[in-house]
Amino acid sequence: MKRVLALVLSLCFVLGGCAQNVQHTEDGGGVMPAPNQTEQPAAASFEQLALRLAALPELPKEPDESAFWDQLNALDYEKLGEEKYNEEYQRLWDAFSAQQDAYHAAAQSLRGEGVDAALTLPLTAYTFRTVQQLLGGETENNVVYSPANLYLALCMLAETTDGESRAQVLNLLGLSTVEQVRSAANALWRNLYRDSATGKTLLANSIWLNEQFDYHEDAVDTLASDYYASTFRAPMGNTATDGAIHAWINENTNHLLENAANGLKTNTDTLLMLISTLYFKGTWADQFETFNTSEETFTATSGTEQKIDFMHRTKNGNYYRGEGFTVASLPFRDGTAMWFLLPDEGVSLDQIAWNLPMTAVDTLEGCYELPAFELAAQQGYGEIHWSVPKFDVDSDLDLIPQLQALGVTDIFTDGVADFSPLTDLDAVVSAVKHAARVKVDEEGCEAAAFTAIMAEATAAMPEELPIVEMNLNRPFGFLITGVDGLPLFTGLVNTME
Repeated sequence: MKRVLALVLSLCFVLGGCAQNVQHTEDGGGVMPAPNQTEQPAAASFEQLALRLAALPELPKEPDESAFWDQLNALDYEKLGEEKYNEEYQRLWDAFSAQQDAYHAAAQSLRGEGVDAALTLPLTAYTFRTVQQLLGGETENNVVYSPANLYLALCMLAETTDGESRAQVLNLLGLSTVEQVRSAANALWRNLYRDSATGKTLLANSIWLNEQFDYHEDAVDTLASDYYASTFRAPMGNTATDGAIHAWINENTNHLLENAANGLKTNTDTLLMLISTLYFKGTWADQFETFNTSEETFTATSGTEQKIDFMHRTKNGNYYRGEGFTVASLPFRDGTAMWFLLPDEGVSLDQIAWNLPMTAVDTLEGCYELPAFELAAQQGYGEIHWSVPKFDVDSDLDLIPQLQALGVTDIFTDGVADFSPLTDLDAVVSAVKHAARVKVDEEGCEAAAFTAIMAEATAAMPEELPIVEMNLNRPFGFLITGVDGLPLFTGLVNTME
């Protein structure tokens, strides 16, 4: 089977609780009744439609290292004298160290014990299956996909379905129970979330409910408490509501996906929309110098020669060599990284029978790390000559055919789909949209993704380092990994147009 790139991307949701009048049933459950149309008119902003906005964990501000060094350099030894200079120097060091300790302690507290090692195998299997389905066989167009973003959107979908509908989603996720789903989604969110001076991986989730219908309170509360999702309720098929949805997505993706986001439309039969977003920004550990950037030729799959700016740098590092390909990575300042797969000259990207997943390993933190490629590639250490095109690639995908091919079918079938945890109404999923974008330049990488699910009612270093040429002047694959190797984005670049 032809395989190309395989990754798991992170995606988590941000929710809050749900404050609303509730009609309680005899068994202690509750139903959120449909409000009077006149009591809740359409609003112009998503905040006005919120039952509750997500309350994200608070992290102390990461100390600014460059500002700290500016403070040290500003100390005037001649003016202060030796004793006063030493006192001020030590005071600044102590304050900076205390801020660093507080930030890292809070970040570690948020992460807890990390992602359970028992979840890494299901995550890897899910990544293999979805990447092969979404990226496999594409030879002409660029494809960008966030496995983690889709994973967490599907976790939310599992919470709102039951019976065979839920079983099919669980099978794709590689999980057995909804309790495992909650644990996986929560752990991924806490381990991926970063908002610091050196890098950002920001996650947000929301559920949008049609104000004309009743909903079961327990399901909405679970989404809020376990998935950190904001909850909104509004009239559907309304331009103001659509505008609020667009604004929420754009705010949480730094407006990188405006065209795709603004294309989402509800109708009067829309029962709900589940939305998950992921925003990433990383600064290269060693930035490319702009004076080394020059226009060169990228040869697309079609053979067309395209003029594009290429960035250049030489740096020692690890690489992997396999039959017909080379893999190497560029690290970001915060410990995340971007991996590139370059086929050999004359080898097309879709012909490479290999995959680059995050292999599940039983580390102390139970996280992902790159595999040793025992069967597919050999690891080496060498002087890597990087030639990287500045690129901006995106995808706007309809995932219904791919999900059906992966065994998730009942949620799309009228009279079969089961949304009973959320509502007593018959409903089917009418759209699964996944948009993603990745931008690379001299400073680093910026990327974003969203998934919107709409339901309608119905090793050793050699003595002499080898030279490794990573000249990405022809179709290549890429993978962006988060902290501890958790995959964020993967894609194929076949053209620069």
